[in-house]
Amino acid sequence: MNKLKILRRRFIYINRREIKQYSQRPLFLFSMIIAPLLVIFFFTTLMMKGLPTRLPAAIVDEDQTHVTRIVQRLLNGFEETDVKYVFHNFHDARKAMQEGKIYAFFYIPKGLTKDCESSRQPTISFYTNDCYYVPGNLLMKDMKTASVLAGLALTRSSLWGHGIANDRVMGILQPVVIETHPLRNSFLDYSVYLSNMLVPGIIILLMLLTTTYTIGLEWKQDQQQMLYIYSGHSPALALAAKLLPQTIIYSIILIFMDVWFYCYLGFPCNCGLPMMFGLSILTVLASQGFGVFLFGLMAGEMRLAMCICSLWGILSFSLAGFTFPVTAMSPFLRFLAAWFPLRHYYLIYVNCALDGYSIHYIWSSVVAMIGFALLPIVVLPRYHKAFLKFKYIQ
Repeated sequence: MNKLKILRRRFIYINRREIKQYSQRPLFLFSMIIAPLLVIFFFTTLMMKGLPTRLPAAIVDEDQTHVTRIVQRLLNGFEETDVKYVFHNFHDARKAMQEGKIYAFFYIPKGLTKDCESSRQPTISFYTNDCYYVPGNLLMKDMKTASVLAGLALTRSSLWGHGIANDRVMGILQPVVIETHPLRNSFLDYSVYLSNMLVPGIIILLMLLTTTYTIGLEWKQDQQQMLYIYSGHSPALALAAKLLPQTIIYSIILIFMDVWFYCYLGFPCNCGLPMMFGLSILTVLASQGFGVFLFGLMAGEMRLAMCICSLWGILSFSLAGFTFPVTAMSPFLRFLAAWFPLRHYYLIYVNCALDGYSIHYIWSSVVAMIGFALLPIVVLPRYHKAFLKFKYIQ
């Protein structure tokens, strides 16, 4: 019983010592509270309206007939497209795209209407600037749809002119009716797609950096042996007590993120908030555990540990699988992806929050997150040696 009281006193003393250190260094306040909140509000307000709309485009109309004006009105009716300019030659449209005034233009050649009436199969072209990936692809989709609709409208007029009934005309134009049903993100909201990964990914990066910096600060200030004595020569107690305030603060931040996403913004969450709260706390523990593990491998070299954490956090955005599927990567990258906490956060989020599946289907990712949280056990013997012998390397 007395031993438990002594351990509790040591634990509380290191906690208070750590909180005092936070008050003396505004960097901790920024990295643990201000920066995560800025990231949450920045990305969600940036993409508050979901998909970008009214993207500037142009039409090159060399034909100047009633048919081409119908095509222009049709194209301008799409939500994502805003036909700001109507040019009469290709050169002016290309110059406007090079100057960044438009992202795409629709080219209607001279004689289009005449060729249509003569059944000579004219060609309609459109050009998109894919240096800007999102607006270029959205405008390409609208222009392709407008091209198909314009062609079908001309064909319909020709069939009517030959005396074919309307019901037969529609059967010829569209023999199979296609219905699309986007699941889980039915509004195709970019914020649902990106914010749920970018925001946790950046916060995980901040947690990795803060964890390694906090531990490395003991070596930088040459106080690691004092911490070791305060903990009763127990690296596990020293690290747990030192990181507990950060665990609490980051857990509150991520829980706030969940409330902001799923209650205020209305993002789809088919597993319930308690499940997401549990995932957030597990993510904090996994990130801190991974940070402690990386620093333990390079004890005394805080800069190197922070550089590796930065590299690991940045690579996680590419290897998490939300931009490019991991299954399409090489075997080595598929293996490497399993070593990123964000990858497992993504799998749990998609299966539980979006699809509403049971945790049973994603148990391997849960085990992996728990494994990240327990990784410090592997390097505890090295911390024993580091507290006593390693010095801070300038």
